[in-house]
Amino acid sequence: MGEMSMGHIQATGELALANARIVLEREVIRGSVLIRDGRIAAVEQGAAPAGAVDCEGDLIIPGLIELHTDNLERHIRPRPKVDWPHAAAILAHDGELASVGITTVFDAMRAGSVVEARTDYRKYARALASELMQARAKGMLRISHFLHLRAEICSETLLDELAEFGEADRVGILSIMDHTPGQRQFRDLTKLKDYVCGKHGLSESEFADHVAHQKSLRARLGAAHEAGAVAAAKRLGAVLASHDDTTAEHVAVSAGHGIRLAEFPTTVEAAQACHDHGIAVMMGAPNLIRGGSHSGNVAAAELAGKGLLDILSSDYVPSALMTAAFQLADLWGDLPRAIATVTATPARATGLDDRGVIAEGLFADLVRVAHLDGVPVIRGVWSHGRQVG
Repeated sequence: MGEMSMGHIQATGELALANARIVLEREVIRGSVLIRDGRIAAVEQGAAPAGAVDCEGDLIIPGLIELHTDNLERHIRPRPKVDWPHAAAILAHDGELASVGITTVFDAMRAGSVVEARTDYRKYARALASELMQARAKGMLRISHFLHLRAEICSETLLDELAEFGEADRVGILSIMDHTPGQRQFRDLTKLKDYVCGKHGLSESEFADHVAHQKSLRARLGAAHEAGAVAAAKRLGAVLASHDDTTAEHVAVSAGHGIRLAEFPTTVEAAQACHDHGIAVMMGAPNLIRGGSHSGNVAAAELAGKGLLDILSSDYVPSALMTAAFQLADLWGDLPRAIATVTATPARATGLDDRGVIAEGLFADLVRVAHLDGVPVIRGVWSHGRQVG
């Protein structure tokens, strides 16, 4: 997968960022990065070229790559039953991500609806994806956008909704989401109750009806939906991901589907099984920062300590991605390794060979960061050589 030229504004001319600590894949060097026509033209140690921007010893890292964020959904639905104008929401989302150093995003959109439900799982992905593509084609966006379709197994319309997407839609990831009550993320029904009732205001009896309905959907349509999601990923050329694997058996099924990316495994057992099968493990940056999962599942720091964490995702807090990467650097004592979890490794996991590291010929997606009192402070963001933050 690579960047299409249509709609993404690429800088022309030259720019040099000098007197910087440049974070490469395995080392940090002092020197400069030369940008020419939106790409990295040279990475050099030593003295600054004439006319270069003096970075005053700040770090230069690759632009962050976000694989799973619900942030766009938050902008179009800022409150229950509030449908915000989508063009304004898309621009606000795009600008927010640019401001926190994210230069490539896979926007997560749910595919699969429940037609009649108090939880308001209505169809929206196809229309929103079209609006996003239109904004991109008009040059309205600051950063690179791809789609991440979250295929909801416990739904009524999954296969019909997936059929509406084609190769032109830039679907980079398709994840199999099984939110059947009593398993995976919501093995503890009290956690599910807190989440669903808090978000949708369900009564005790309405929550019980919701649980029964979700279980019946899984029993009736689950197998067909799972097979259809696997087929859709192949048709769309998307990376297939699992979600909330809990047991070694879950991971074995994922491996059988050809999955190579696991989102938020909930146990050490599942994360270890992922590595045994060559599946990259992605965990939430908020989990790392907060010291644990809001759903009561395994802590990201525990997996990091065991060498079982490969990729970080901001999940529901965009600014968490940069913060967590530096927290991971402190935990590991290895800044390049930590930065790779939000740059090089997500790029490789999604087939993006044109970004994710600072190297000649790749897109000039870069972030200038000062590390002050243990806090990463962003001082500049460039997307395809154009300053966007």
